[in-house]
Order: sequence, then C-alpha cells, then structure tokens
Amino acid sequence: MTPMLNFKRDPVWVTKICFIMLIGAMAISAVLSFAPRAQAQTVDAAGNKPASYLNMDGLIEGTEHGEIPTISISSFARNIAETTGLYAFITDVKDMLTPGGQTMTIFGWQELLMVIVGFVIVWLGAAKNFEPLLLIPIGFGTIFVNIPFAGMGDGPHGFLHIIYEAGVGNEFFPLFIFMGIGAMTDFGPLIANPKTALLGAAAQFGVFGTLFGVTAMNLIPGVNFTLKEACAVAIIGGADGPTTIYIAAKLAPQLLATVAVAAYSYMALVPLIQPPIMKALTTKEERLIKMKQMRHVPKSEKIMFPLIVFSLTILLLPAAAPLIGCLMFGNFIRECGLVERLSKTLQNELMNIVSILLSLGVGSQMTPEKFLNPSSLSIVALGLLAFCIATAAGVLVAKFMNLFLKEKINPLIGSAGVSAVPMAARVSNKVGLEDDPGNFLLMHAMGPNVSGVIGTAIAAGIMIACYG
Repeated sequence: MTPMLNFKRDPVWVTKICFIMLIGAMAISAVLSFAPRAQAQTVDAAGNKPASYLNMDGLIEGTEHGEIPTISISSFARNIAETTGLYAFITDVKDMLTPGGQTMTIFGWQELLMVIVGFVIVWLGAAKNFEPLLLIPIGFGTIFVNIPFAGMGDGPHGFLHIIYEAGVGNEFFPLFIFMGIGAMTDFGPLIANPKTALLGAAAQFGVFGTLFGVTAMNLIPGVNFTLKEACAVAIIGGADGPTTIYIAAKLAPQLLATVAVAAYSYMALVPLIQPPIMKALTTKEERLIKMKQMRHVPKSEKIMFPLIVFSLTILLLPAAAPLIGCLMFGNFIRECGLVERLSKTLQNELMNIVSILLSLGVGSQMTPEKFLNPSSLSIVALGLLAFCIATAAGVLVAKFMNLFLKEKINPLIGSAGVSAVPMAARVSNKVGLEDDPGNFLLMHAMGPNVSGVIGTAIAAGIMIACYG
C-alpha cells in the first residue's frame, strides 16, 4: 500500500500541496471571471462601459435607467431606525375594527401597553404561581401578537392566526380540554356525597344573575350588548375557560378574546378573590365545622356515573352533550381501566399540547382594538362580578342547607362550586386550615368543585338551546 500523507509526519509536503491547490483555484476563478467580462465590454449611449474587474468605475448592469436607487449612509440609517419597535411604539397610527364593528384609531403606545400587560400576565404566572400552565402561554401570546412588524397574528400565514383559526375560534380545542379534564377528574367525592351537587348548582347563580346585569349595562353610553353577547359574558361566572370559549364561539365570536382572557384570569386569581368573600359570609364557628369521612365509592359506581350523566344529557339537554359528553368520555376512559394508554395520553401529552395552543390562541386576541374599549373593559368588570356572585351563592346555599341537615356542611366548601378545578377546592381547604390546622376539607370540597364543572356545562347548554 502507498503510505498516506500525514500532516504531523509530512508537514512540508502537505503545506506545499495545499498551496498549489489554492493557486490553481484562484487561477481558474480569474479565467472564468475575466473572460466573459472582456467579451461583454459594450458601450451604452452615454459612452459608459459596464462595471467589471477591469473597469471598477463602470455602471452596474441593470442600473442604466435608475432601477436601483442610490444608497446613502443617512437613508440606510433612517430605514433601519424606522423598522425598530421603539420607533413603531412612538409613531405608529392605524385604524382597526373593534369587536362591535366600530372603527378605532390605535396608536403605538397602546400596542406597547398591551405588551406590558403580557409581561404582567407572565409575571403573575411565573413569579406568583397563579395558574402558570395557563397564564404563561397567554402572556407570551399577548406579547407576540403586539410586536410591531412581526405579523404573528396576521392572516393567513401568521403563527398565532393559524392557531386561533385551527381550534380556538371553534369548538375543537375546548372539547379536547374537556376530555383531558374528564380523564383527570375523580367523581368519587360527588358520588359519595351527592348533596354537594347542589353547591355546584348554586354557583350558577353567578352566571344567570350576571346575565341580567349585562343587559342592564346597555344603559351606559358606549356599551351595547345583545342577548347572545350577554350569555357569553355571564358564563365567566362559572370560572370555566373551555366552556367560556365554547359558548363565545357559538354565540358571540367577536367577544371571544375578552371573555376568554377574563375567565382564565379569574381562574388564576381564585386564591385572591375568594377568601375575603368566604370569610365575610361565614362565622368562625361555621368555618370550624368538621365533616365526616366520606364512604368508599366502589369501582362499579365510578364506571356507571359517566354513562348515566351522559345518557341523561342526551335525553334532557342535547345542546350540552358536546361538553358533557367529552367530559364523561374522558372520565370513562379513566375509570374503566382497560385503556390506560389513552387515559394517560389525555391526562398528559394531549392535555399539555392543547393547553399550550389554546392559551397562545387566547393571548393572540389581546390586541388594543379588542381590549381597550368601553365594552371590553365592562366585560372584565362584569366577569369579576359574576365570579364573586358565584362564590357567595355557593357559601350562602351551604349555610341554608345546614338549617335542615343533621350532619352539617362546612360552608367554606360552597365556594368550590365554581369550575376552577382543583384550585377552588384547594382554596376552601386552605381557608379551613387557617382556623383549624386539623380540619382538612379538600376531598369534601372536590364534590361541589367537580359538580360545578357539570353545572357550568349545563348552563352553557341552556343558553345555546335558547339563543343559539
């Protein structure tokens, strides 16, 4: 065999060969470059020869008639400055349509304000641990869509626009979320103590009570809601993001962004909103009530529960069947124990993926024309009112039930009737532990908490059946 050259063994020969190859490449390049140019030496009407290696002062081909403008340092710097976000935030002015169809002038500082709102939402999720799985992607979606010149929310090819059209502006993502919630939910506490379902129903006072409040808002100048829009706003009281998106997409798609953000925001702020209301409506003696340990629920009851609830929904309220059906489908997969792979997929991978896409899509609707107007700001206020009424109604109904029950219910679990699972149940447990470190209410609160999910879905079905 012929020995191979090696740089360590033969450095001189390797260097010579590389140098010869470099000289050869340069010679070939020069021949290919100069030869065509030399043959193409032509003169235009003004006597100018085209630029080449031999004529560096000649005209660049294609510029004889001014097709390429002269470039100057000042114009280049100005163009760069005018494409920065800072310049856009200061000078940008454009007309956009609000959800109500009116034209609204949007200034750059308003887009900057929405970017700041996005960072605040991210901060609440990351620093304060308020529903980080929801608020962090919502916050980044808000930032993304308000970045000047990025076009992430513009159709038809914008990243966020595609996400929104694919599953947020319709029932696709919400129903997948309900499947995941069903697969993650244990209805055992509700089956063991069925009377707590009344507390989940009581929370719907916030939904239907706010429905009348929204219609009354039409008396305020600049605020105008139809009955369908009032339904979309009132459902915020259930504190159920997927249901809110679902009913808004059905009845008032132009309000979807605002009501969805309001619903998810109040879900995240449950630990701040509910405790003051719970403490104001209960005495210390009521908060100290201890509830008996619940009975064991056999597997057969857990398997039959989703089938019975879904069957009753089909017979009595088919308009709510998509939401409750997907919820019960996910729960049946969990409880039957035969398709563990599907159950884990719904609980983990699919739930996480859809949650990210849904949250980014919701955040993508946080633009100035959709958020910074009287109607949208009133929606945020009315959503808070609905949530407060729902919390208070659950506590008060629990106190009313205690007038007739031998085994008293701790009224704190009534606040868990809203659909923020399991955050609302955790808050009930936390407030109970503040007065008695040994009073664990979490499992008792899960009964009204999961019944609130069903109750809000039923409320949405009634609205769709009546006004859809």
